[in-house]
Amino acid sequence: MELSIADIMESIPHRYPFLLVDKMVDVVPGETAIGVKNVTINEPFFPGHFPQKPVMPGVLILEAMAQTAGVLAVQFLGDDARGKVMYFMGIDGAKFRRPVVPGDVLHMKVSKTRGGGAVWKFDAEAYVDDELVAQAKLTAMLGAE
Repeated sequence: MELSIADIMESIPHRYPFLLVDKMVDVVPGETAIGVKNVTINEPFFPGHFPQKPVMPGVLILEAMAQTAGVLAVQFLGDDARGKVMYFMGIDGAKFRRPVVPGDVLHMKVSKTRGGGAVWKFDAEAYVDDELVAQAKLTAMLGAE
């Protein structure tokens, strides 16, 4: 299953310049998904991070993984999640392996390790091509309306 940018925008409230997932592929509802982010020089953070050698901030790679996980959970919950926001609660074991730069296509692979109700846990990894660039364990909670 694949989710378009329109599907993603129906699932989470993030918008430009903070929407960090362009599409989702290989979605297994409520279990796993791969979010895709095309990293371009036009990203609003590059002029300040860093002007001579642009690098995507690690915290935004984590946020992109969290947005992918949030969409996976909200899509699975359907009407039970309508009008609610998935809040990022925790990050464990975050590691960054190499910089992400303009021209890279970031693939955020998320797998549910716990969830189905209000609290969800995910293993998350980010890749460029087949190279692991970041990883973390994420916790999120579905908030009230």
